[in-house]
This record gives sequence, C-alpha cells and structure tokens, in this order.
Amino acid sequence: MKQSFSIVGSRHSKTAVEKTAQIIFTVCAFFAILAVFSITLYMLINGTPALFKVGLKDILFGTVWKPTAKDPSFGILYIILTSIVGTTLAILIGVPVGVLTAIFLAEVAPKKLAAVVKPAVELLAGIPSVIYGLLGIMILNPLMYKVETAVFKGSETHQFTGGANLISAVIVLAIMILPTVINISEAALRAVPAQYKAASLALGGSHIQTIFKVILPAAKSGIVTAVVLGVGRAIGEAMAITLVSGSSVNLPLPFHSVRFLTTAIVSEMGYASGLHREVLFTIGLVLFAFIMIINTCLTRILKPKSLEEKEKKGNPGKSRAGKAEIPDTNAGVAFQSES
Repeated sequence: MKQSFSIVGSRHSKTAVEKTAQIIFTVCAFFAILAVFSITLYMLINGTPALFKVGLKDILFGTVWKPTAKDPSFGILYIILTSIVGTTLAILIGVPVGVLTAIFLAEVAPKKLAAVVKPAVELLAGIPSVIYGLLGIMILNPLMYKVETAVFKGSETHQFTGGANLISAVIVLAIMILPTVINISEAALRAVPAQYKAASLALGGSHIQTIFKVILPAAKSGIVTAVVLGVGRAIGEAMAITLVSGSSVNLPLPFHSVRFLTTAIVSEMGYASGLHREVLFTIGLVLFAFIMIINTCLTRILKPKSLEEKEKKGNPGKSRAGKAEIPDTNAGVAFQSES
C-alpha cells in the first residue's frame, strides 16, 4: 500500500505553525514597542532635570547661550527657530524638486534615460553625510561668501561668516533629502493602477493632465510618506550641517552663522559636564518632541476621512445610505477635459 504525502500538511501541523508564527510576530511587535517606550523614558529622565534647575522659560525662550560663562545662560530659542526655519526651507526646496524628478522617472523619461538617472539618484542616497559637508565647505561656502560680500559691501555692522550661514545649510539639507523623496515618490507613482491612466486618457485628458490630476493625487499617501521621511532626515542631520552652518547661536537670518538642535548637541557634548550636559539632554528632548509632533500630525493628515466618520458613527462598513463602503486607498481625482 502506497503512503501519500502532502506538502500542505495536516490540520494539526498547520495550527501549530500558525500559533508559532503568531507568537514570533507578537514578540517582534513587543520589542518594537519596548524600544520606543525605552527611548521616550530615557529622554524624559535625562532631559527634564535641567528644566527644573534652570527654568522652562529661561531654556525654551531665552536667547543667550553661554553655558561656560561665570554666570551661565542656557537659552535655546534661536537654536529651536533655526531648526524650524532651516528644515522648513529645505523641505520647500527639496520636495518639489524631488516629486517632479520622480514624475519624470516614472511617467516622462525614456527607458534608456531613466536607466541612467535612477542609479545616479540611488548613488546620491549612499553618499555619507560628511561628504556633503566637505563639498559644501569647498564649493558652496566660497560661493555664498562672494554673494555675502556683494550684498553687504561697505557694511560696518554685518558680521561676515565666510559663507558658512543659514543659506548654505538649507541648500545642503535640500540636496540630502532628494534621494529619499525621489525614490519613495517614484515607487508611489508606479503603484497607481494602470486603469486610472487609461481611463483618464480615454476621457480626453492629455498626458500632463493625467499626471497632475489623476496619478499624482492617487499617489498622495506615498508622497506624504516621502515628505515625512525627508523631514526626519533634515531635522536629524548633524555632521554636514556642522561643517557648513558656522555653528554660532544667532537669529536664523539668511547670512547669519547659525546652530541647529543637532549641531548644538554634537559640538558641545564632548566637553560638557554638570548642568551644561543636562541642558544638552534637554535639547535632545526638544528634538525628540519635534519629531513625535511631526509624525503625529502627519498621521492625522493621512488618516482617511471615511474611517474617521465611521469611528464617530460607531457603525463601520456602512454609509449613510446603508450601503457598504470600500475604503479607497488610492483615491483618484476626476477632472474635466479641456475642449
């Protein structure tokens, strides 16, 4: 009598495998949550003592940073403003360029040209941040110094920075976030169903209309994810910014030497001690809070409105008319063709 074998296995063996997989997944999820909780707790424990010793107002709203003076001051308002202004400007420059480049690669470029540009973008993502800083010192700072001397020619009050200023830092940050924005945006654009494009063209829409009124809105979630990661890359960068920004605590104006939250920690942690060191941990806590706020806000923005309405009604799966609703994760946008 021949004995038969099955690659599927018996019901008992499948149940055991599923239970084992469930346990493994649960353990991995637990460690991920534990890591986030541990980091949050560590930052709170080490970052809050200085707030009570120096005062919340004196740290967050003070404008003088002299931690080693006889009468030390620990105001980080200018440092916070520099991070906000620098990151915002970098995003405003880098995101449009990155998204348009992604559109070019996904929808416009010939295959041969895309095969050349795509590896170049991926190579840009693999360049260490210190290289960006060195290139900024050798190329960007001299150019910015020439612009600075032309703008403030004959000025007796302006403190010349040698080109190491906010503009240089913003340009470097904008270049550094390009690979992240381009790669993720391109993947999101390519993930849009081909039927969307075909339907748009069949209705009389041009290629450009289809891209900007159908494909781009349908890929919105992926593009916003690219923006989130770009913000994280920009606000968390330290080495390249240290080399090109000048690392002086000033009001974040275009031709001022400035210091970001990350560069404040990197430049002084090596020799800081006592209260000075505790304030640096407070700066890290502020940076951590910024990242958490940005992630929370963007998560709320990305949350589908239909799901929010369902949660409020407490009746998921049904619309006002009593019909089942299917969440549209790639919501297309209708448009009127121009005659």
